Amino acid sequence: MNAERFETVIIGGGQAGLCVGYHLAKRGREFVILDGNRRIGDNWRQQWDSLRLYSPARYDGLPGMRFPAPRWSFPGKDQVGDYLAAYAERFRLPVRTGVRVDRLSRNGAGYVVDAGDSRLYADNVVVATGTFGRTPYIPGFAAQLDPRTVQLHSCRYRNQAQLHEGPVLVVGASHSGADIAYESGPGHRTVLCGRDTGQIPFRLESRGMHLLFPVLWQIADHVLTTGTPIGRKLGPDIRTHGGPLLRVRAADLAAVGVERVTARMSGVREGMPLLDDGRVLEVANVVWCTGFRQDFDWIDAPGIGADGWPEEKRGVVAASPGLYFSGLAFQRAFSSMLIGGAGRDAEIVAKHIAARERTARKAEALAPG
Repeated sequence: MNAERFETVIIGGGQAGLCVGYHLAKRGREFVILDGNRRIGDNWRQQWDSLRLYSPARYDGLPGMRFPAPRWSFPGKDQVGDYLAAYAERFRLPVRTGVRVDRLSRNGAGYVVDAGDSRLYADNVVVATGTFGRTPYIPGFAAQLDPRTVQLHSCRYRNQAQLHEGPVLVVGASHSGADIAYESGPGHRTVLCGRDTGQIPFRLESRGMHLLFPVLWQIADHVLTTGTPIGRKLGPDIRTHGGPLLRVRAADLAAVGVERVTARMSGVREGMPLLDDGRVLEVANVVWCTGFRQDFDWIDAPGIGADGWPEEKRGVVAASPGLYFSGLAFQRAFSSMLIGGAGRDAEIVAKHIAARERTARKAEALAPG
């Protein structure tokens, strides 16, 4: 097994991991970034084809490099992937692609990162695997659906060519569910089921949003935070439930023939989806827009709560000194899960790492020799 040692290992080469790398590099710290994808930015390129950001380009830049698109345009997923790759190249961030971490464990005062045939030793580890974890959530009763039914989780859905002829059920009515149902509506009889998450009162791409969006960003970045009473009250719900509809709204869904029901899929009857209002839907396709399960079973260190979420404060895990997280939903604020919010959260983590290393070096220098 190949063994190497680094001051800091960053797991995940998306926007969160790259931002931590940027801020560590500014402080002259030594680190490496590991990413399981073949290319930097592939975590974005693998999303459905029509996906565009819900924030305009002026709010999508990472520290030190603005997003190269018109300020009030909404970049597509491939643009985001290419931007992340260009960002890593511009700042010469040491990213190793095609490296998937299997286990992270304590090693005395430091950590061991196992990835295939490689073993990396580190004083600090930053887990930046993304807001939504590594494991798509699909309810267990999905296995009871008729085997002829096409089933896709939103992370595997790309476009309508993957669907069979016949009706479509989209399960989960937040952003991804509404977007995919809207795309499906013109070509398939489509039902979108799930709780009503509400919708913003303005068109996302209207000129009025040029005035409103700065206010919304201020709220997301400075008001809805872990440091305010309203932020602490709403934070848990923001982490576990979808937000209001942004680009595709109720009227848009109705216009393309999507049937919107607030009943939830509760099981399967005779191979067909069963809603909790007793209705059975005869469909040929089911798209699961049911989110992801936080899966940190691969981390063998204190600091993961019973609910599966890290027990951290602004990314710092007190129970495991040297262990950090970046890019979690509502890590510092509502903006933490957005590209434009990644930089500030990463800077907090990088500052803590740099201070920890300075303290450790000072202690070594003062130790009797």
